[in-house]
Amino acid sequence: MTAAAAISPREAPVTIRKATLGDAAAIDAYVERHDAGTIFHRAGWAAAARAAYGYDDVSLLAWRDEDIVGALPLVDVRAPLLGRSLVSTAFSVAGGPIGDDAQIVNQLADEAAALGEALGVNYLELRSNPSLPPEWAEKTGVYAAFELPLPASEKDNLAMIPRKRRAELRKAIKSAQAGDLKLRIASDTDEFYGLYAASLRDHGTPIFPRRFLDALVGGYAKEVEISIADWHGAPVAALLSFYDKGIVRPYYIGALPAARAARAAEYLYWSQMRRAAERGCARFDFGRSKIGSGPYHFKKLWGAEAQPLTYRMRLVRAAEIPDVNPNNPKFAAFVSMWRRMPLAAANRIGPMIAGNFP
Repeated sequence: MTAAAAISPREAPVTIRKATLGDAAAIDAYVERHDAGTIFHRAGWAAAARAAYGYDDVSLLAWRDEDIVGALPLVDVRAPLLGRSLVSTAFSVAGGPIGDDAQIVNQLADEAAALGEALGVNYLELRSNPSLPPEWAEKTGVYAAFELPLPASEKDNLAMIPRKRRAELRKAIKSAQAGDLKLRIASDTDEFYGLYAASLRDHGTPIFPRRFLDALVGGYAKEVEISIADWHGAPVAALLSFYDKGIVRPYYIGALPAARAARAAEYLYWSQMRRAAERGCARFDFGRSKIGSGPYHFKKLWGAEAQPLTYRMRLVRAAEIPDVNPNNPKFAAFVSMWRRMPLAAANRIGPMIAGNFP
C-alpha cells in the first residue's frame, strides 16, 4: 500500500474514532500492509505503555465503511513532573499518523488536536513529519537516525564498514574465535534487564519498569531477539532487537565498562547484522541518538549517515515546545547525581520516574 492512493469522490466518507481493544488485530493488519507502518504503530506498543505506566491508549483509527484507512497510535501521558501530553507514540522513536492518503493523515492529526484540547494537555507530539498546517510546529535538531543497507554477503558487509571500525571489529571476531568473547541468545529478560539497567545508570538515565520490557517482549514475541555477550565467562553487554518488515532494529543495548576492552558492543551489532541478513533483512536500523552524544558518534563510526529527525508538535496549554532530553542544561545536575547513585537505589527509584520521559 502506498501512502497516497487516489480516492474516488463516489467513495464513502472517512470517519475517525478511538480504537478499542477489539481493534488490535485489524490495526496490526493495516500496519503490516502500509508502507510506512512500523512496530511502533502496532497495537502492542501503546498497550505496553498502559501496562507499565497506566497511561491510556487513546489511539485513533480512520474508517471508510468497514475498512481501516488510517491509524494514529496515541498515548495519554500523565507525567507527574512534566504534566499531561498526547504522544504518538510514547517511549518510542517513531509512530506518527499513517493513512491511505495525505488528507486522511490530516484528519487524524485534526482529531488528535481536538482530543488534546478536550483533555487539556500541554502539547501533542507526533514522532514523524507529515505535511500539516502551520499550527503544527516542527521540533528538529535534537535527534538523528542511522540506517545501513544489509548485504547478504558477510564479505560485502564487512567491506562497507569504515576501516578503523572494521579493524576494531576484526579484533572482536578474533577474540570470539579464541573463545574469550562469546555470544548467546537469551530466552528470558532477566539478564538483559540487569545489564541494561547498569548501563543506563552509568549514563545518568533512569531505567524503565521491568513490566514495560516484559509487555514489549510478550507483545512482540515473534519479532524480538535478545543477545548477550560474555567476556571470559562473564556477561558484559546485552542487545534487544526487533525484526520489522525487512528491517532489523537493535533497539536497546546495554554495556558494562568491561565491554569496551572486549569490544563486546561491536560484536553484538555485527552478529545481529549477520543473523538478520540470514533472515532476509535488507536494512539495519541503529535507531535514533541525540545529536552530538556518545551513541551518535559511535553509530557514525559504522559508516551510517546521520539523518536528522523532525517531529511535529501542537501546543495546547504549553507556551513553548518542551525540551525534554538529558542534553538540556536543566537536567545536567540530575544526570550527574544519577551516575553516582548506587545501582540498587537507581533500579528501585528509576522505574518510578522514567514515565516522565516518554
